[in-house]
Amino acid sequence: MTQRWIAFAFAAPLTLLLLLMAALVPLPYSVYSPGPTFDVLAKDGNEAEIIQVDGHETFRDDGEIRFTTVQTSPRGKKLPLLAALGDWLDSDKAVVPYEIAHPKNQTAEDEKIQGEISMIGSQDNAIAAAMRELGYEVPAVIQVAHVDEGTPAFKKLRVRDKILEVDGVKLKDGQQLVDAVQEHGPGDPVVLSIERGRRERLTVEIEPRKDPEDGRMRIGIIPGVGYDFPFDVSIKVDSGIGGPSAGLMFALAIYDTLTPGSLTDGEVIAGTGELFEDGIVGPIGGIEQKIAAAEDDAAELFFVPEANCSDVADLDPDLTMVKATDMHQALGALEDWADDRDADLPSC
Repeated sequence: MTQRWIAFAFAAPLTLLLLLMAALVPLPYSVYSPGPTFDVLAKDGNEAEIIQVDGHETFRDDGEIRFTTVQTSPRGKKLPLLAALGDWLDSDKAVVPYEIAHPKNQTAEDEKIQGEISMIGSQDNAIAAAMRELGYEVPAVIQVAHVDEGTPAFKKLRVRDKILEVDGVKLKDGQQLVDAVQEHGPGDPVVLSIERGRRERLTVEIEPRKDPEDGRMRIGIIPGVGYDFPFDVSIKVDSGIGGPSAGLMFALAIYDTLTPGSLTDGEVIAGTGELFEDGIVGPIGGIEQKIAAAEDDAAELFFVPEANCSDVADLDPDLTMVKATDMHQALGALEDWADDRDADLPSC
């Protein structure tokens, strides 16, 4: 055996081992994939309407209004090279840096809490937007967006409790509440006047506790913006679904439920878009994956937030893409499309 063959005999296994390690060693990347879509006008697994209304007539019609989701590879799972290459070649998936999908300064619990808070805000903004389109006044209030387990507020306050007064003073914003808590401590409770639902008024005393990390007094809640609704509307979605991106579709589905006739003319429409307090539609992530999911569920029309238009410029999906700037504009576009499939609609 020559020296060249001897060298090859030693080098070949090492080369194969290095290639195998390169293929299997996790890389700092995650993948976005199309997730399931959900018809907000449908019933849940217990045959209860997803949109629940108390105090206003409802109109249950044909058609589907679907919000779309994206599945992200879980925290802690990084893609090996071969998997990353396979996902990169799949046009319905997106390979992104791991820290974009799972920021360094967040834990899995942080992500879960933020998703829950975003979903609550998304639903409340959607209900407010739909009611305002119907001509109702919907004033904003401060409410409980999250309660940390094991804190002074746990079992005393609930998510969506409206905070009306703090220490006998009408509450104007969340910072006022934060400042008031700092003036109290163990043995000196802060007194909150709250409204639970639309009928129950309560006074709650909570003794703040010092946070060992920053030394500030806390009661264990995250305040957020809520609304004083003229009647009750709730959206019953899977608790495992978080984030704000279903806001626009929630609002359209609520409006459809509260008005006669089918807003979609009996067809399947889908879309995405965070809905802000003023009804503006904000950008979201994973737009390409959401469009792919909508196509799979036979949607004929898809709402794209205006700020995401550049992300879909090169796409040619088998559905109509409509640019959405705000609730009022999106509602008008859907009504035009339902009347005439060839209507001139806002596009990217």
